[in-house]
Amino acid sequence: MIKGLNSHFKIGAIITGFMLLVIIIGIFWTPYDPNQMNGAEKMAAPSLAHLFGTDNFGRDIFSRVVQGAGATFMIAFATVAIGLFVGIIVGLFTGYFGGWLDEVLMRINDSILAFPSILLALVLIAIFGGGKYNIILALGILFIPSFARLVRTEVARQKNMDYVRNAKLMGVGTMRLLFVHILPNIVPVLLSAIAIGFNNAVLAEASMSFLGVGVQPPDPSLGRMLNEAQTYLMSAPWYAMSAGFAIILLVLGFGLLGEGLGGERRG
Repeated sequence: MIKGLNSHFKIGAIITGFMLLVIIIGIFWTPYDPNQMNGAEKMAAPSLAHLFGTDNFGRDIFSRVVQGAGATFMIAFATVAIGLFVGIIVGLFTGYFGGWLDEVLMRINDSILAFPSILLALVLIAIFGGGKYNIILALGILFIPSFARLVRTEVARQKNMDYVRNAKLMGVGTMRLLFVHILPNIVPVLLSAIAIGFNNAVLAEASMSFLGVGVQPPDPSLGRMLNEAQTYLMSAPWYAMSAGFAIILLVLGFGLLGEGLGGERRG
């Protein structure tokens, strides 16, 4: 069982590493300007000149997929970072102190989790407005409850262990106890949750952009490219396949990493 899960982790690491390499290269170089239009080459089929073909504006799809994958990754990274940071703070204090603080914050947590995530994201976007930074804020808020609940559960378990009791007897302060002693011991649990969080964030960003409330044109976005490609599924299937395949690789890579890390912890 552990061997299979290790294989999942290795495959996930290879896929994720490959996508990150492509994204990093895309920051400094792409074959064409992703936003450069060319009316003479609209919907050109894949070729040596355009590996993934061109779109309805004659833009190089490969360049746009690379840049779009980078935008999706950065939004997913920022989303998970917000959810993780706030979730850790909430989970540490509720799990350690309990009482009324735990009741209040966990009820807020449950209220957020009770709503369908896409619907709640759309409500937040309607309040904050569309665009890259607002989608990060909206999705970041949605990711807080899952991290907070996970950290709270682990802290509640760790606080009764011998190393915590010994630290208290030695006069260690509460903040140091939480952040220096307890938090490092729950990092292995968080790693698999972070990988799964990236997986969900990529899907959420692609969904929001597909609906037109994420990254705004002319900047490339994998979800928006899928939306635009619907009209050309029969005449130019490479358009949708290119963006869709990039999303699949990002989701598959992080999903396998999360499964592998979770399996190692259980093993």
